[in-house]
Amino acid sequence: MKIIRYLDSQGTQQTGLINADGGMERAEGDIYNLLRPTGQRADVRKLLAPIQPSSIICIGLNYRRHAAESNAAIPEFPVVFVKGINTLQNPGDPIEIPTVLRSEEVDYECELAVVIGRKGKNIAKEKAADYILGYTCANDVSARDWQLKKSGGQWCRGKFFDTFCPLGPHLVTTDEIPQPNALKISTSLNGVTMQDWNTNDMIFDIPTLIAFLSGSTTLLPGTVILTGTPHGVGMAQKPPRWLVPGDTVTIEIENIGQLTNPVVLEQIS
Repeated sequence: MKIIRYLDSQGTQQTGLINADGGMERAEGDIYNLLRPTGQRADVRKLLAPIQPSSIICIGLNYRRHAAESNAAIPEFPVVFVKGINTLQNPGDPIEIPTVLRSEEVDYECELAVVIGRKGKNIAKEKAADYILGYTCANDVSARDWQLKKSGGQWCRGKFFDTFCPLGPHLVTTDEIPQPNALKISTSLNGVTMQDWNTNDMIFDIPTLIAFLSGSTTLLPGTVILTGTPHGVGMAQKPPRWLVPGDTVTIEIENIGQLTNPVVLEQIS
């Protein structure tokens, strides 16, 4: 099942389903319990991020070749940081390059996002799939200068700017993706492929991440887990390729779809 969140022509937030023929149908009910098709065509004026997260937990250095290009050792435990829910951005809406806390080094990162569907704590690896609602595409946008040079070794400032977590275009439930650690994943920048790899390169697979993150910690429905990025980030290009106004970034994941966002400068009101 493919789930969308959208605004209709009246500006009302709705939930919908994408049918096998590509048509969109309005749905009713709770996304976490019982989502029911209505048989009515979805009046989609604007597509929204498919989930309103309760929290966004991120994993760094989780692909072997990305760790190598970063000159970083393979971590013994998952490297964890967070993004605020303020970072959420919709498909098609712009990634804003910060101008007040100015950044000259804004980077793209294609990531598979896991959405938790029910409350869980101390989840065993073999039970992890029971807690997953579905998957979507994510862009873990990162201001590398704030991440690596200006934050005393803490990553959050460089990851926490508004618009720095586009999600979408829809949420694909687990029945359609039985093996999330075997998906092609890529980034294109202005039509040029920058990242092109497979989620089987993760150091810590998705069951391992859920078991680790839920250890002595409650994961709530709507928790979004960003699972790391493969090699090819802008920071590792020679010379580095930072995002600039006028760019268009597309994240694509096999069996999920494409998430596209333009890049602009933050406007100061």
